[in-house]
Amino acid sequence: MPEVYTSSSDGGAGVAEYELTVRDVHKTFDPGLLRRKIHALRGVTFEVERGEVFGFLGPNGAGKTTTIKAITGIIAVESGRIEIGGHAHAAPAAKRRLGFMSENPYFYNHLTGRELLRFYGELLGMDRDRIRRRSGEVLERVAMQDHADRPLRSLSKGMLQRMSLAQALLGSPQLLVLDEPMSGLDPLGRRDVRDIILAEKGRGTTVFFSSHVIPDVETICDRVAILIAGRVRAAGSVHELVARRAEMYEATFVGTDPERLRTPLVSTHVGGDASWVRVESDHRDELIRELATIDARLVSLTPVRSSLEDFLLGQFAIEEEP
Repeated sequence: MPEVYTSSSDGGAGVAEYELTVRDVHKTFDPGLLRRKIHALRGVTFEVERGEVFGFLGPNGAGKTTTIKAITGIIAVESGRIEIGGHAHAAPAAKRRLGFMSENPYFYNHLTGRELLRFYGELLGMDRDRIRRRSGEVLERVAMQDHADRPLRSLSKGMLQRMSLAQALLGSPQLLVLDEPMSGLDPLGRRDVRDIILAEKGRGTTVFFSSHVIPDVETICDRVAILIAGRVRAAGSVHELVARRAEMYEATFVGTDPERLRTPLVSTHVGGDASWVRVESDHRDELIRELATIDARLVSLTPVRSSLEDFLLGQFAIEEEP
């Protein structure tokens, strides 16, 4: 069963404020010509708290982009509820809170970056002075101020990603939705995007983004949700998710040799006066008792935490089991 976070929307005391609520969302695509329907989303449910950075993970085809398109109103869903800042996601009040960056942005190539921002600012109903001021701010934030007057067709993919991020930031959104924002960026560009996301969090912006770059997710996300085959498989902080995978412990002790121990050990190492062993979680207490019995001194006992990538791969394996 997928683990999900649920919330109450009654506004009572002690209830967390959610900037984004996705509840029991279903989406089916019909390819036609007697082909089977594709169930892209199967009851997707999660909430994103205001002011947090929330990562959305999953393999290709899991439904991440479909979910994002549903949140932004690009596609309609058959059932379920999506709210932005407490408003139905299609309502004008919700749209005004939203900034969106597509994984594969499409722009009018003859425009310059500055003209692009003016175009989007006018769509947002911003006046000219605010467009001019905000354009300068976001261009500097994404390090594109020196390229703002070049035609978009002359920019690299990484530069176009930066311009897409600039337009998403233009309207000072409360909710920033980013679909694969690291795509096409070199390590320096990825670092810059990470810094921008953290800076937006510092300003109180809620950031929801999908990514395949797991180290980036581990570094900057407060919480994540893992989507597999159109269902949320797990959700929580990175620490909470990987902690469930602590299947072994590392123990350091003095006063005996590992070869004398009867407790089943996964691996051993002896260095100087101390010994280091790795033991499966089921044998942890057995090892502690045995060391106490033979008067050996336990120096440290540390759970072996898997990475978020290990956790994801484990979830993929569960999905593939017959």
